[in-house]
Amino acid sequence: MISTVIDQSLGLEYPIFQGGMAWVADASLAAGVSNAGGLGLIAAMNSNGEQLRAEIRKCKELTDKPFGVNIMLMSPFADEVSDVVVEEGVKVVTTGAGNPGKYMEKWNAAGIKVIPVVPSVALARKMEKMGAFALIAEGGESGGHVGELTTMALVPQVVDAVNIPVIAAGGIADGRQVAAAFMLGAVGIQVGTRFLVAEECTISQAYKDKVLKAKDIDSVVTGKRLGHPVRSIRNAFTREYQKAEYDASSVSDEELEKMGAGVLRLAAREGDVKNGCVLAGQVASMVTKEQPAREIIVEMFTEAEEVLKGAAKWVK
Repeated sequence: MISTVIDQSLGLEYPIFQGGMAWVADASLAAGVSNAGGLGLIAAMNSNGEQLRAEIRKCKELTDKPFGVNIMLMSPFADEVSDVVVEEGVKVVTTGAGNPGKYMEKWNAAGIKVIPVVPSVALARKMEKMGAFALIAEGGESGGHVGELTTMALVPQVVDAVNIPVIAAGGIADGRQVAAAFMLGAVGIQVGTRFLVAEECTISQAYKDKVLKAKDIDSVVTGKRLGHPVRSIRNAFTREYQKAEYDASSVSDEELEKMGAGVLRLAAREGDVKNGCVLAGQVASMVTKEQPAREIIVEMFTEAEEVLKGAAKWVK
């Protein structure tokens, strides 16, 4: 069985995190993944402090296993939720969309293991100096907000640049990719797209079906003009958005911002996968069935073990 410093130090059965996906990663999914042996994460997204507190307490009712919270640092409520995770005794915080430096001292003093998501070596080094317990190196294959570097290029460079554990994310949906992540030097993985179709995931069935029907070239990155590129599955919304994005002469940045407001919730919670934004990674086409979170995790790691054993026969 694959075991590393990540599962050992966090009290997990498997070294796998569930991505902190906005409008997706609620208490139900987080508890489901934690009960399955991984680390479930609640997405704080743009929730205020009390909304997050309620979700954390719901998760505590659903699991007695470790779970964490993902804090989007661009949120107007980031200061509030940074206090709530301390008050509620959350053990792990992952961060994205910004620099968590202003909160690090407080979180470290509270015994929280802080694990920022990083898209570059420079930010990885900075987070290590600020006291991060580990890092999530996320490549641009992932769904949601993406950076420029691929997982294959980013992970080994971050591993070489820091002296803390590195978790690989972006483009991981089966055991072959899990094995590849470990070969690149990671000691754990974070998975988002495959957990979209976990039975414990409460998003709309239409969203899940869109992921299950995706082909290899069905994802697209939009939002580069505004500096916040995101990867999603092509639909009527992405076509209209792309058209507007490349028409700066008649569509202002403010109008472009308005086009993107609320579209993730529209797809994830209301099931409008035509006019909403269906965030998913490039591996969506590899996700072919709904399964319990436990089955997903066991399947991935069983295959990874076989791949790693089989790789030895090619080495002379």
